[in-house]
Amino acid sequence: MTSANKHISTLTVQGKEYQYYDLSSLQVNTKRLPLTAKILLENLLRHSAEQYVQSEDIDALAKWDTSAKSDTEIAFVPARVVLQDFTGVPAVVDLAAMRNAMLELGGDPNKINPLKPVDLVIDHSIMVDEFGQPDSFKHNTKIEVERNKERYQFLKWGQSAFDNFKVVPPGKGIVHQINLEYLARVTFVDEQHDTPMLYPDTLVGTDSHTTMINGLGVLGWGVGGIEAEAAMLGQPVTMLIPEVVGMQLTGKLPAGATATDLVLAVTEQLRAFGVVGKFVEFYGDGIPHLTVADRSTLANMSPEYGATCGLFPIDEQTTKYLILTGRSEQQIAVIEAYSKAQGMWGRESQENAQYHDTLSLDLNKVVPAIAGPKRPQDRIDLDQAAGAFTKWISDQNDLAIAPLDAQKERFDAEGGAENIGAKTSAPCQLNDQDFDLDEGAVVIAAITSCTNTSNPSVLVAAALLAQKANALGLTVKPWVKTSFAPGSQVVTEYLNKAGLSKELDALGFNLVGYGCTTCIGNSGPLPEAVSKAIKDSDLTVTSVLSGNRNFEGRIHSEVKANYLASPPLVVAYALAGNMKIDITTESLGTSKDGKPVYLKDLWPSQQEIEDIVSRVVNKSMFTEKYGSIYDGGDIWENLETVDANIYDWPDSTYVKKPTFFDNMPAEPEAIKDIKNARCLLKLADSVTTDHISPAGSIGADTPAAEYLRDNNVEQKDFNSYGSRRGNHEVMMRGTFANVRLKNELAPGTEGGFTRKQPENEEMTVFKASQQYIEANIPTIVIAGKEYGTGSSRDWAAKGPLLLGIKAVIAETYERIHRSNLIGMGILPLQFTHGESAQTYKLDGTEEFSIKAIEAGQKRVQVELKRSNGGTVSFDTDIRIDTPNEFEYFRHGGILQYVIRSML
Repeated sequence: MTSANKHISTLTVQGKEYQYYDLSSLQVNTKRLPLTAKILLENLLRHSAEQYVQSEDIDALAKWDTSAKSDTEIAFVPARVVLQDFTGVPAVVDLAAMRNAMLELGGDPNKINPLKPVDLVIDHSIMVDEFGQPDSFKHNTKIEVERNKERYQFLKWGQSAFDNFKVVPPGKGIVHQINLEYLARVTFVDEQHDTPMLYPDTLVGTDSHTTMINGLGVLGWGVGGIEAEAAMLGQPVTMLIPEVVGMQLTGKLPAGATATDLVLAVTEQLRAFGVVGKFVEFYGDGIPHLTVADRSTLANMSPEYGATCGLFPIDEQTTKYLILTGRSEQQIAVIEAYSKAQGMWGRESQENAQYHDTLSLDLNKVVPAIAGPKRPQDRIDLDQAAGAFTKWISDQNDLAIAPLDAQKERFDAEGGAENIGAKTSAPCQLNDQDFDLDEGAVVIAAITSCTNTSNPSVLVAAALLAQKANALGLTVKPWVKTSFAPGSQVVTEYLNKAGLSKELDALGFNLVGYGCTTCIGNSGPLPEAVSKAIKDSDLTVTSVLSGNRNFEGRIHSEVKANYLASPPLVVAYALAGNMKIDITTESLGTSKDGKPVYLKDLWPSQQEIEDIVSRVVNKSMFTEKYGSIYDGGDIWENLETVDANIYDWPDSTYVKKPTFFDNMPAEPEAIKDIKNARCLLKLADSVTTDHISPAGSIGADTPAAEYLRDNNVEQKDFNSYGSRRGNHEVMMRGTFANVRLKNELAPGTEGGFTRKQPENEEMTVFKASQQYIEANIPTIVIAGKEYGTGSSRDWAAKGPLLLGIKAVIAETYERIHRSNLIGMGILPLQFTHGESAQTYKLDGTEEFSIKAIEAGQKRVQVELKRSNGGTVSFDTDIRIDTPNEFEYFRHGGILQYVIRSML
């Protein structure tokens, strides 16, 4: 171990003395280290007396060898944890169940308690039920609380039962924006020492977009709820010394380009470059030209470009933002003094940094763009968008992709070859208006998501565009469902002050709630007439949202094509009404005096935007709104809850005691062979956590719906999968239930279907899994590249475990999902380089056997028996990357490991 005291230095700020672990005491050239490495090194140094830190770890990180990927495992102890309610509820459910397990095993249940500050923000439950009305916010909030009363009661219990655990009530904003504007310390001040100790503010969060805080110079990233729970309970996050990719930003954004356009360009470039599992750090002379709001937009979408995080330096822009958002003068002085003392301040902190790889982007070359129709990295220049959509439609309608039997069925049903394929329009009547709903219609236009609503410049731009449209007499097309869901109450304050809220309202972009809505799938139902027209004619319609995710089946089950865009472009597409319209050259509508109106007529100048932002966004708004952040009002205060340390599990369809710890022995059992396993699903590339565990609405004909009906829940009260994550019975039935999932084992189907072997009988994934479990037959999943991309969704690992899945064999994994699989005791295997299911002509009907693995083992052979009796075997890489991960797997999961370590 390293002797800690010799590394402690003192710092006096405004007459007060502080201590800190001084990196310069290590007598190495720390200027070579990227900011990311400096923060991780300080973390190791500060925890050097703990058993999970070895002096060799500190030496290896301090030497910073960028010539090769490191095989040194290090521990990272985050200063705090943030949760949102979709992922936070199951995390608190697990903690409550762990107390039960401790009690049953003879331990002290109160040991199950957060040791770090934990903030949970209720932000993912608001749905856009009502829109386009002055009272939409009030109406939606009322429904939200009625739907989620049991969940909120449970969280309120957790707030009183656990120490270091605070809950921000519903209606306050999105966790990442609240984290940025209020929760973040930037530099932590630990007052529990005789002389206060300073160290970098670091965190993990149960949402992939936790990385938004990187824009403020705070290192943090998304983890699964399972890892977050372990972090709360004092377990370090273990990882190999990361590869850090430096992205140099030069120049300045041109007029007309927004931070959204920039992030779409960065996402495209970094995805193509390949940064999965790596840390990205932004540097260069373009950095000072980006506000913290701009930087946070870029950092937010780290999961979309595949990186663990996207860190910016702390500098004058940081200070400016901290002053604006109401941080104290002493706090800001401490942040600046500490950052400079540690060599973590400004551009100079990165001047000599050595990165594993570098790439660059000239901000001057960024142009307006959108991304879609299914992935955030599929950026399209705005002037190419209409053509790209038309081509995509043509590709979708190619009959060659349909199975022959499906072609014939449609041929017979639709009256001949000329009628095969989706119709291109359907008559519709809504609000006393008759119109044709055309292919490509924009049926959802949503200004939403932490990505953009944290940025005043793009929201003011959207409102100014609306103002100009209103002045010319333009209206939104009648089939467009409009919504405005900012991530902070401060947003409406400054729009009101600028007199611009009424301009958005006039176009139907009324406030629908403060929270994560359309981006998470809480877009609510489409108007019945529109929904019927889409279904009756099998229309391909679109959504446009200012979010960060547009995976298929995520935004709305009836909308096949979804596009990410800046807030002003969301308004523009709502006016145009169809993705086939080239909004750069075609008119968006006709003015009240009969003239065509073009996007250039409406687009505000940069000067207009900056004048308003500087005039209306001020410190008092932030201090006022965040002064009552934990005040939930009468609705929250009147929620009844029980004052007890052990949760008394009620008869609820929202919160149910999970089975993960049932009959858990005090010692882990030996790892077993997987014998004669069947393939439950065979999947292609880019299967997301949304495909595995959807967050959106619960379909009427799904296994989850059947369970809810059996428990006397009416369909109108089904709510969403995300809201019911505290009930494992719902979630296991919802696993692999995404309506757009394509299981190659059940060709011709879409959704949660498979074919059970050896009968080859088609049925739901859930039904097949139960039959396999009853017959004591283990199951596996076969997948392609980027398995588990998207949200850090622990149910994407918990659900498969409850379905009896023992292993996944994929070509590549997304970082968080691989970790989550291990955290639930599922074995992640990877085809060796260049190989895939196609290499061995796997069709999913085989039986698979895998020998029990041992600590340190890097490869294991998969033996399979084909349905025709033939056999073959092949090697796979074991993607358990660190000794700590193996311990978690050996114990059957990270939470079982934590419980046993506390006994």
